[in-house]
Amino acid sequence: MREYNCFLSVVVPVYNTEKYLKRCLDSALAASIDNMQIILVDDGSTDGSPVICDQYAAEHTNVSVIHQKNSGVSAARNTGILVSHGDYIAFIDSDDYIESNALELLVSTAE
Repeated sequence: MREYNCFLSVVVPVYNTEKYLKRCLDSALAASIDNMQIILVDDGSTDGSPVICDQYAAEHTNVSVIHQKNSGVSAARNTGILVSHGDYIAFIDSDDYIESNALELLVSTAE
């Protein structure tokens, strides 16, 4: 993994995306960035998404999860921003996935 001078926070708003969530999280965790936190904001999901969020948070020290009442994607993103510690913040939709070098490219371009 490459060490960057910054700290990256990745905010993932989650709402009923059980079918896609693991692929999303695995793609973010595949990034070759040491100093990165992943914040999962479960926005009141009614499917298996909260369980998946909790599993990833238990298995990865850089993943945290916040469960909140359903308030919409913008509120979920704002919650993630409030608890982030990053010099940079990236957002990934929970029904999406990213290429393995996407976050590295984002940070290296910003720096």
